[in-house]
Amino acid sequence: MTYYNLESGDMIGIVGGGQLGKMMAQSAQRMGFQVAILDPDEDCPARFVAHQFINAEFSDIDALNQLGDISKVVTYEFENIDAQQLEKLSNQFNIPQGSQTVALLQDRLTEKQTLESANVQIVPFMEVKSTEDLNEAIETIGYPFIIKTRFGGYDGKGQLVIQSKEDLDEAKKLITDTPCVVEKYLPLFKEVSITATRDIYDHTVYFPLQENEHRNQILYKTVVPARVDLEEQAIQEVQKIMTKLHFVGTFTVEFFVTEDHQLYVNEIAPRPHNSGHYSIEACDYSQFDTHILAVAGWHLPKKITLLQPAIMMNLLGQDVLNLQEVFSEHPEWYVHIYGKKVNKVNRKMGHITKLSTDLNKDENQFNQLFEGRND
Repeated sequence: MTYYNLESGDMIGIVGGGQLGKMMAQSAQRMGFQVAILDPDEDCPARFVAHQFINAEFSDIDALNQLGDISKVVTYEFENIDAQQLEKLSNQFNIPQGSQTVALLQDRLTEKQTLESANVQIVPFMEVKSTEDLNEAIETIGYPFIIKTRFGGYDGKGQLVIQSKEDLDEAKKLITDTPCVVEKYLPLFKEVSITATRDIYDHTVYFPLQENEHRNQILYKTVVPARVDLEEQAIQEVQKIMTKLHFVGTFTVEFFVTEDHQLYVNEIAPRPHNSGHYSIEACDYSQFDTHILAVAGWHLPKKITLLQPAIMMNLLGQDVLNLQEVFSEHPEWYVHIYGKKVNKVNRKMGHITKLSTDLNKDENQFNQLFEGRND
């Protein structure tokens, strides 16, 4: 693959115009690059911070070629782009992230098989395509378990927790619709993640271990640094994964931590991630800054420094409605509203980051404030 060192004024094309694309674009523009966005939503958040906007479906090969033609480098904000189309584009245009990682990670089965081959610790799993497979998985893995669709799904979509045989009808319905994987359900102590960025010179920087709390399988908050001493172990697991997968740019590896402090790799996101948003204010470089540096062919810093501990709270649709009048009363909050035109319950509409000198105290205050959100 041929890489290019971009110069100020060069165009960076971004496939996807959601909040991640918007924050990528803002970092790129601060460094002097121009930005072109491709997205099917004519009112997507990134449109209004872009120099050029292509309003087209992600499957529109002519539009993708147009983006490649006007851009010195192309990147993407999400992994559900068609892998075959991405491979063709990678042969024509400068796409440092490539297509291999997307092809592997957009299928939960191949993702788990890749992790297994990298010798990282993962939750026991089985492929399930039929009722017979499901019965075999129950015998092998037991209750409770999680069944997930192989393709698609985010923020808890396409997955179910099956506690007992009374819940099996839901699992059987999911199998009839699409191929699935079954995972053993583990009692968790915490969930954590590591965000990292690798450049074209094979140098990788790591952000601090992030402690995450999910509600209804949607990220509720991130606390940094994580209050568990597993950062070095998590980095070692990420390094094993990088021997199997081609990464250029920012990516995040999510982990489960069991009650006996065992670390299990859960999922990989091959792009900036919700749990890394705090880095905009709390670190000397944000996850978006390092992503742009990497895909632009610029050098990354030697390391990432956490300037101050922080708490990041997601703002869902109901939170924006309930807390709008409170934002102006808290100058210590960094409020990010993404600019999505349609506000929906449980849709990510923004986030708040607070730099902290007392994480436990600030976390309790946030929890009390957000108690009224519709879980």
